[in-house]
Amino acid sequence: MSDDAADPLKLIALDADDLAVMSAHLQDAVLKVADIVWLPAEKRFALAARRFDWEGAPRGQYRRRLTALHFDRVLAVRSTGIDKQIPDRVLSLLAIAFTGSDGPEGDVTLHFSDGAAIRLAVECVEAQMKDLGPVWEALAKPEHPDGP
Repeated sequence: MSDDAADPLKLIALDADDLAVMSAHLQDAVLKVADIVWLPAEKRFALAARRFDWEGAPRGQYRRRLTALHFDRVLAVRSTGIDKQIPDRVLSLLAIAFTGSDGPEGDVTLHFSDGAAIRLAVECVEAQMKDLGPVWEALAKPEHPDGP
C-alpha cells in the first residue's frame, strides 16, 4: 500500500456542488441498517459506512475505509425500501443528491441499490464526512452494468 492509505479524507458539504463531490467519494459504500441513526432532538442524521477508496483504484489499490457521515439541520427523515426491523441488512450507497427551491432548504436523498432511499428534509445542506482510520484491502472494485 502507498503512503496515502494513512491520509484520512475529511470533507464538508455546504451546498449541492459540495454534496456531489461527497457523493462521488461515497459511491459504493456499504453499511448495515443498524449503522444509521436519526437524532431528532439534535436535528442530526448520521451513519457509519465502509466506503470504497476510489482514489487508489486507478493504481490497482482496492481498499475500503471506515467512514462516518452526518448531516445537521435535519428536520425530518423518511425512508423507502428499508426495513428497520432487519438491522443486519446490508445497503449499498449509490449516490447522494440535493433537491431544493430558491432558498437553502430542501431534501437530501441517499440513493441505495435495489431502489431503497432515505430522504432528509433539511434547513440547508450541512454535512461532514470523515474517514475514521481503519483501512483494509477489498477483493475487487465495484462494477456497475451499463445503462440501457
